[in-house]
Amino acid sequence: MNVHKLKITSGILVAILGVGCTDLEVKEKDSYLIESEGVFAGVPPDATLNSAYLDLRDWGNQENLYALSEVASDELLVPTRGVDWGDNGIWRSLRQHEWDDSHQYILNTWNNLNRNVYKLNQLLASESGADAQQTAEGKFLRAFNMWYVLDLYRQVPFRDVHDAVTADPRVFSVQEALDFIIKDLTEALPALPSTGPGGNTIKASKAAAHFLLAKIYLNKHIYLNTAAAASDMTQVITHVDAITADGFALNEDYFDTFKDASNPETILWTDAEWGNRIWNGLHYNQGVSTNTGGGWNGFSTTAEFYALFEGDPNNNEPGHDQEERRGYVQNYEDRVKEGIGYGFLIGQQYDSMGAPLKDRPGNPLIFTKDFASNTTLTGNNERNGIRVIKYHPSTGSYNRYYVLARYADAYLMKIEAILRGGTAGEDALTLYNALRSIRGASEAEGVTIDDILDERGRELYIEGWRRNDQVRFGTFTSPFPYMNNTDAFRNVYPIPANALTTNPNLQPTEGY
Repeated sequence: MNVHKLKITSGILVAILGVGCTDLEVKEKDSYLIESEGVFAGVPPDATLNSAYLDLRDWGNQENLYALSEVASDELLVPTRGVDWGDNGIWRSLRQHEWDDSHQYILNTWNNLNRNVYKLNQLLASESGADAQQTAEGKFLRAFNMWYVLDLYRQVPFRDVHDAVTADPRVFSVQEALDFIIKDLTEALPALPSTGPGGNTIKASKAAAHFLLAKIYLNKHIYLNTAAAASDMTQVITHVDAITADGFALNEDYFDTFKDASNPETILWTDAEWGNRIWNGLHYNQGVSTNTGGGWNGFSTTAEFYALFEGDPNNNEPGHDQEERRGYVQNYEDRVKEGIGYGFLIGQQYDSMGAPLKDRPGNPLIFTKDFASNTTLTGNNERNGIRVIKYHPSTGSYNRYYVLARYADAYLMKIEAILRGGTAGEDALTLYNALRSIRGASEAEGVTIDDILDERGRELYIEGWRRNDQVRFGTFTSPFPYMNNTDAFRNVYPIPANALTTNPNLQPTEGY
């Protein structure tokens, strides 16, 4: 019997795997599982790998990583409505760029991602005896988690399973982290399966590794604070072409992509419940048979983001010349959809019989573009704000299918890489218009690099990529509605105060 003592950050629950008998000692040290007594003897590879896949469910949460990726961007906000969604300002501080190194979601995300990386370090240690495919999947998952640490914080701590408990985790430089992640993915690729589209199994694949490599090379110059290298952009194109070669393609039915994995676009998904993406914005009175309690009336978007889409600016009911991705407000009898539309819900809302809904005080339930104030996010009523929905309750109010990577993202990465100097056998404008045609948008006469940010917004809204895109395009710290600080240092989140006190190898993030 191995006796282990584990030190973890105070308040963080960490899963203990493969220990038949334990002696647990909880102390403040860092955000990792640490072997503190005895010799590391490995972990069960099947159980540990399964647990690492379950960790991907965190991506379906509306807090933590998702909040850092979306609520802090120009895409989503969470206005306070009376006392609803006040939460001591935790949501407002993200949108207004007023967070500091004690923000709970910044700490939670840091701890969760680094916990995941250490778990995978255990799996990949030789003592665990993982086979070739388990090793490949583990390296992909470690790279996936570590890339998010790099992207969000720019400092990547690393603890080997054989390190002494008294040793502070080393911290990779940006270049070291990039090299480590790329090496993991490159080594994983040969043993990963070529699953192709329509897969109903949650597994890493060659396409998923190519997707992450494309994402890394596209952002590499941002991490290193250099100009975009043509060779890196060509790498992006090469990896996207490999995804295409595996059979992935644009889905001609945009919202069908968010029903289940049996579509041509889904590259990687997790079985996280999608209820957060449905109910966090819908009104309390927008209930359905599988959730009669209705929505939570929080998450919204702005008039400025809505204006990126083609169509009548004042009406999103069917027949108002909107492109497919903008969706529609359902205004007719439809027992299946139960009165809930798709995409951007603005104006009068309706029930399953096509009858106008009211809010709780009895006013017509008309979602407005405007909020109570042009400067703050407080004092709003139940109707302020355009609501946004991609996953739909007609296919389940809390189904477990959440897209992590899809082909349209890769396709747009390729167009962007061409415009940034990469070599491809295709023309950026031709590719751009092919996507727009499928989505019911008008043909463009030309395409610039700035057009791509808007197109990525139209295609990938509320999918967790907006902050990353805005940082790359230089707009995350440029003024946008309800963002109070334009300090460039906010392109990077601060290393949490708790982490700084427990690992002296970490450095305070510049500006905080």
